[in-house]
Amino acid sequence: MEIIKIKDLKKSFNSFQVLKGVNLSIPSQEITFIMGGSGTGKSVLLKHLVGLLKPDEGEIWFENQDITKLSERELEKVRKKIGLLFQEGALFDSLTVAENVAFPLKEHTKLSKREIEAKVEELLSAVELLPAKDKYPSELSGGMRKRAALARTLALNPQVILFDEPTTGLDPVLQITIMDLINKIKETYGLTCVVISHDLILAFKYADRMAFLYDGVIVEEGPPEKIRASAHPYVQRFLESVFLENKEEG
Repeated sequence: MEIIKIKDLKKSFNSFQVLKGVNLSIPSQEITFIMGGSGTGKSVLLKHLVGLLKPDEGEIWFENQDITKLSERELEKVRKKIGLLFQEGALFDSLTVAENVAFPLKEHTKLSKREIEAKVEELLSAVELLPAKDKYPSELSGGMRKRAALARTLALNPQVILFDEPTTGLDPVLQITIMDLINKIKETYGLTCVVISHDLILAFKYADRMAFLYDGVIVEEGPPEKIRASAHPYVQRFLESVFLENKEEG
């Protein structure tokens, strides 16, 4: 069952058309990887899904409403259900890890101080970061910052989390650690996860579905086995480049 449906989405910046008619269904409670090279519009597409950008044309359906037509106030309600995890995590430098995670709970809920503390502990345990709760972002490694940001994103019980290249800048071991965590969080909380990436190795390991964005449209999408057998020239080149890279390293 789909939770988000994108229909004929188009977006230009000045005279440059980035999205030329994107069509994609995102299934509920699965991990969908949106793949493509640098500059293909993956992050632009992601920002449309939470209303940070408005399309020139097209629709994005979530919970039986086209969010492209919503006011800013109405979009605020949607953003509590669709969390966006930026590449850098966007933590508040002046707050501890625990205070960062507590922030949305204080802003958007009526939980008591004790309830917030309990929720923060639960979330930090879920991302295996409870021992670092009193540290500041500057004291954390890159992987720890990503985990702290994930805990904060989980605070308002979203149905969907969008990840903008969550493993960029991490070594291969940490990349697996972060993706294992995303997979665990999906299972624990029944989440739908959308991951922007150009890492085919991780996608084949963790994706339930994959979609390739090229020249402003989705040129191939489906489960990993369908992607492996794709006849589309761009997808074939993408697959071959990874194969050659791994062969050279070996």
